[in-house]
Amino acid sequence: MSFKKRQNFQPSDKPLVLVGSKNPVKISCTEDAFTRAFNKSFLVDGINAPSDVSEQPKGDKETLLGAKNRAHNSLKVFPEANFWVGIEGGIDEDEYGMFAFAWIYILATNGKSSQSKTGTFYLPKAVADMVKGGMELGKADDLVFEKENSKQHGGSVGILTHGVIDRSEYYRQAIILALIPFVNENLF
Repeated sequence: MSFKKRQNFQPSDKPLVLVGSKNPVKISCTEDAFTRAFNKSFLVDGINAPSDVSEQPKGDKETLLGAKNRAHNSLKVFPEANFWVGIEGGIDEDEYGMFAFAWIYILATNGKSSQSKTGTFYLPKAVADMVKGGMELGKADDLVFEKENSKQHGGSVGILTHGVIDRSEYYRQAIILALIPFVNENLF
């Protein structure tokens, strides 16, 4: 479906969820998470929505802002959806090293929003050094682990867990957690 040409949009009986990314991993895990959380089918697609933050966000504040911006920028481009989802990966450092995580931000037609954060995991020194030097995490992973476009597949988490947890599974849980206020409207 092309969201650039609204006149080609055909309404569906399924609610529409728009992900602020064309990354197939982010789109498929969003569809699975919504289907599981609501126990019904959704039409899910993605657009290239800007995050308006650094290419490699650092810290919770910038990473969450990137996720929010992706959702809100998706809404601006295609207000006909029922939900808009922003997924933004980030890094941070503590005394143990550099670690990765992602924020999920969901916006609904009624104006309600929610967010959730994935688990965190530490990055190898070789990857962390490249990121500290200004490289985006996915590119650093590709170089260190001799992969191609790993962020559209298993991502860092998939590489480092030897596929036990891939990027889709990693995001899916956080998306479902961000949906808690929407599936429990009487409580929120």
